[in-house]
Amino acid sequence: MQSAKVVVERLLERQKIDNGGKYPETVALVLWGTDNIKTYGESLAQVLWMIGVMPISDTFGRVNRVEPVSLEELGRPRIDVVVNCSGVFRDLFINQMNLLDRAVKMVAELDEPEDQNYVRKHALEQAKTLGVDVREAATRIFSNASGSYSSNINLAVENSSWNDEKQLQDMYLSRKSFAFDSDAPGVGMAEKRKIFEMALSTADATFQNLDSSEISLTDVSHYFDSDPTNLVQNLRKDGKKPSAYIADTTTANAQWYEGMLSSGYEGVREIEKRLTNTVGWSATSGQVDNWVYEEANTTFIQDEQMLNRLMSTNPNSFRKLVQTFLEANVDADTGKPLQTTSRD
Repeated sequence: MQSAKVVVERLLERQKIDNGGKYPETVALVLWGTDNIKTYGESLAQVLWMIGVMPISDTFGRVNRVEPVSLEELGRPRIDVVVNCSGVFRDLFINQMNLLDRAVKMVAELDEPEDQNYVRKHALEQAKTLGVDVREAATRIFSNASGSYSSNINLAVENSSWNDEKQLQDMYLSRKSFAFDSDAPGVGMAEKRKIFEMALSTADATFQNLDSSEISLTDVSHYFDSDPTNLVQNLRKDGKKPSAYIADTTTANAQWYEGMLSSGYEGVREIEKRLTNTVGWSATSGQVDNWVYEEANTTFIQDEQMLNRLMSTNPNSFRKLVQTFLEANVDADTGKPLQTTSRD
């Protein structure tokens, strides 16, 4: 909780700066299973602090309940959250999902001004629209259906089996809109797509944590696979793109690719994989600037010596690298990749 408070307050202050002095009403964030094990639940605690509650331990040190922090002590509004739990988190932390769901619903029922309690504000609006009670409208803990993992956006990007961003967004909604309900113990994950869409449509920011210097944003496809930034923009009535934030404590290594190439065949595949994952970030967040692709192209394609090294070391991965550059085909005006319909 101590670490979470620092990250949350910095996130909210940054959003105020970027958003004309206004707090975000809703933050959409991801809870990873193994990451929460390594950090002793830091991102779990971030959710609790956003909505303004504190975990309460029993005599054995176990956390089975939470209590709201007063608005006076909190010093800011309670921020609504839309939680996207990974499949691993869902499998490992059912008790914590139960705790989070009870916490959000408790906050939605507090008798507080709506401009100081965005959870309540949105739950009341959504309850009226959907014709359900406030507790059901305050459903905010989502994941895949039981036994299912990932949004599969990563597979679509890796295999070039997508034509436009709308197709990817539909995949995300269909696979990640299953909710946990603490009021229905033993039922498991139930599809609540409409509540999921309405909750996401209020998000002013999306947020993920990086807790390891060993695995970063483009090392694996899981990060962009869980990113809903462009989806939120499509769902918002005003069409405004939310701010996309990453809590990143890792450091870059400009000579990384030389280290990869020293390992030979597999190193070229690693270089290609990171370019593919970068395109995935463009597809889901739209936050990849042109210079990223331009510098990658200058480094790996325009440099004839480098091009020949890649081609001779691993011709298959080099071919896919070139194809990925062609798929990205970055538009100089928008900075977005223009997806081709096929690799041919």
